[in-house]
Amino acid sequence: MISREEFEQLVADALATLPEEILQRMENVAITVQEWPTRLQLRSARVPPGSTLFGLYEGVPLTARTSHYGMVTPDRITIFRGPLLAYCRTPEAIAEQVRKTVVHEIAHHFGMDEAQIRRLGY
Repeated sequence: MISREEFEQLVADALATLPEEILQRMENVAITVQEWPTRLQLRSARVPPGSTLFGLYEGVPLTARTSHYGMVTPDRITIFRGPLLAYCRTPEAIAEQVRKTVVHEIAHHFGMDEAQIRRLGY
């Protein structure tokens, strides 16, 4: 079992693999780890019953921000530890899926939709 601290380090490691130009363009976004998605999070992401989430982006994508954007709470990217640990069987698989999930949710921050992200392999 991977501890909470080890899991959070996997998220930090995933962020460290991103190109510097991506990291510099991320604006007003907080990345956190949560054990499991709430019912509200599942509902807002339109997750069908019996399914779950590995990650969730909540906020205003960079492509949708206008000159009136300001004085708002940070966007949130939440990585869900429980579903990832339940899905992946090895520490290597967990690390790889954490990285894919982090990249996937950051892509939403940059305004990409599910179809665009899937075409990139995430």
